[in-house]
Amino acid sequence: MKMYIPYLKWRGTRIHGTPRYIGVHVKFDNYHLIEIGNNTTISDDCHLLTHDYSITNVMRAIGIEFSKDIALVRDIRIGNNVFIGKKSIIMPNARIGNNCIIGAGSVIRGIVPDNTVFGGNPAQCFSSVEELAKKWMIYIENNQIRKD
Repeated sequence: MKMYIPYLKWRGTRIHGTPRYIGVHVKFDNYHLIEIGNNTTISDDCHLLTHDYSITNVMRAIGIEFSKDIALVRDIRIGNNVFIGKKSIIMPNARIGNNCIIGAGSVIRGIVPDNTVFGGNPAQCFSSVEELAKKWMIYIENNQIRKD
């Protein structure tokens, strides 16, 4: 992390504050179109996609040909204190608010409001962060969760 964060910034990623962790196997396609907030975790094998080339196929399907492939290119914004689980895919134009949890293997499109827990493909809201914290407090109080 000590060298990786400066590298990501050098490549153009807008990083605010200090991320908790960004896996070295996270795939960024357009570094300069990605914004990451403070205290954020992006687990290994996630993909942050700022492009969508399927528009070329859609146009071909209706008989419109272009001399080159074309893409929809949009930025990604990830808020503060966000946890993104392993192998998640963040799609173009995704907006993940502050204090969010994204479950492993999720596909995120569109807006994830502050203080929510999303998961699945396509991802949907499961609960608020507050509801999840109350549930987990029972496990913590019963020493059923490891404390690092």
